Amino acid sequence: MKRYLQNIRQVVPYVPGDQPDFPDMIKLNTNENPYPPAPGVQRALDSSNAEQMRLYPDPTCHQLNAAIAKAYGVAENQVFTGVGSDDVLAMIFQTFFQSDLPILFPDITYAFYPVWCDLFRIPYAVQPLDEQFRIVPDDYCKPNGGIIFPNPNAPTGIALELGQIEEILEHNPESLVVVDEAYIDFGGQSVLPLLPKYENLLVVQTFSKSRSMAGERIGFAIGAPELIRAIHDVKYSFNSYTMNRSALMAGTAAVEDSAYLKETTAKIMATRERTKRVLAEMGFQFPDSKSNFLFVTHPDCDAHALFEALRQAHIFVRWFDAPRIRNYLRISIGTDAQMDALFAFLKTYLKK
Repeated sequence: MKRYLQNIRQVVPYVPGDQPDFPDMIKLNTNENPYPPAPGVQRALDSSNAEQMRLYPDPTCHQLNAAIAKAYGVAENQVFTGVGSDDVLAMIFQTFFQSDLPILFPDITYAFYPVWCDLFRIPYAVQPLDEQFRIVPDDYCKPNGGIIFPNPNAPTGIALELGQIEEILEHNPESLVVVDEAYIDFGGQSVLPLLPKYENLLVVQTFSKSRSMAGERIGFAIGAPELIRAIHDVKYSFNSYTMNRSALMAGTAAVEDSAYLKETTAKIMATRERTKRVLAEMGFQFPDSKSNFLFVTHPDCDAHALFEALRQAHIFVRWFDAPRIRNYLRISIGTDAQMDALFAFLKTYLKK
């Protein structure tokens, strides 16, 4: 074997959810928002000028950062934006998790976390969820090189109470605690109010879920200015221009329309609660989700077989080939009409 081939970095990559493209499909597999972005997003894109694409975008992302800061009541130097929350989180891993001690995160959680640890050679130790798939705060009160977890957690949808997260913060004054709030707008309680009290807290959110902009790839972090400055240093060290012009314009328009955000998330939460009732009547079991998806199992149904049957019908959900959760499906919340189609399929399938 050639020497350069022997030196290739060997990694086990993250596997993203399928992105099928069928005209009749019902896509409930990647937690996208079933409603369009705020109306101002389209107006911003319509007003864009292709001639300006010859110019580099603003590397500081000032316009978007200022809009986020205003919306969340923080200073602009407390905001960092990136190409989706994945990009933001990856930079956080590179910036802060440099200790010889392992970072801590749940055993059932966002699959990117262990991938980044392997990629960036970061030691880590997974903390098992309890039998009800809940994070156990006491498990994070041990020596560590940092802590990260989603709230609500994915793929379970279970949210921690603010007091439980503060318990973790109080026991870890020397560690960075990152709370990944990708799904917080669907009924959870954000930890942003704790930022003035804890300088070691970093909060990450995304425009992909509640703001219906998965295709534009916009994520952001809010934290103490010195933390944000450190992330910028890493960003500028390998790519100064991560956010393109259209993303900056569209993202600004989206974050400025808080009324639309509340309207669409309220519709999704109402559909989620209705979905809980209907699936429970069919015999499905699931944790109490505070996200835009449900994590379901059925005592008389093999999850993978159901996943394949749904796929054949062009109804796409997510199945995970992983310990403890192989007999579960993650079902994103769509429109009422999409969920009705899912219910009809499931009723027929369960009668077989």
